[in-house]
Amino acid sequence: MRTRGLKRKGGEFKGRPLPLQRKNRPPAAFPRAPYYNVPHMPAPERSAVSQAPEARVFSPLDLALRQLDRTIRTVVGAHGSHRPNPARDIAETVAADADRRHVIGLMRINHSGEIAAQALYHGQALTAQGAATRDSMVSAAQDETDHLAWCAERIHELGGHRSALVPLWYLGSFAIGALAGLAGDRASLGFVAETERQVVRHLDSHLRQLPNGDARTRAILEQMSSDEARHGHDAKLAGGMELPAPIRALMTLTSKVMTKSAYWI
Repeated sequence: MRTRGLKRKGGEFKGRPLPLQRKNRPPAAFPRAPYYNVPHMPAPERSAVSQAPEARVFSPLDLALRQLDRTIRTVVGAHGSHRPNPARDIAETVAADADRRHVIGLMRINHSGEIAAQALYHGQALTAQGAATRDSMVSAAQDETDHLAWCAERIHELGGHRSALVPLWYLGSFAIGALAGLAGDRASLGFVAETERQVVRHLDSHLRQLPNGDARTRAILEQMSSDEARHGHDAKLAGGMELPAPIRALMTLTSKVMTKSAYWI
């Protein structure tokens, strides 16, 4: 130790020793403060990817429960429209009992058709091979929910009831949709395009059968026809294939069975 500045008394140094001071000491290998505390070097920010929450992965049980919820809501009738009813500002004009019963029958057919459409989309979304196809099915099902609500409301305000065969329409159509999805996305999209083509043709025939002056029902059916035509067009643009003639004929026959039954039951 250094003794400079210490007083010697009796052969001993008195006072506080000074520490040794090294000259030309090399700089420390690492700075004491992190580099980002240096004024001219800002702290690194987390990337947007690291800040984004992780997407939830649904288990098979989650998917089964979600599908069960969709099924119950569709079959039982616990659904509401996300868009306003096209007939909300149009006055009622159907007064004769015969006209009222006929419109109820037509709207019961349309309501059953929308139940079947929901089931088809749910089944196809369940077995779709690509995420884009699955998303398109879910989006189309959203429009069908609006159609369901509008048809049910029209039936109710005319004093009618929904088809008693709704569970049958749903289960059968769900199975058909799931099989179509298993056939591949192009076949599934082609099935949608053909289904919507037949639905538009069917709605046009109902428009011709409406009583004179029934503007409320006409507004609903025209909006439904426009939506269905768009779904079919989108399915074709997404790569939907043309279905074989026997399958198209079978789809037409199945549709006729449903329309004849739903009008009365």
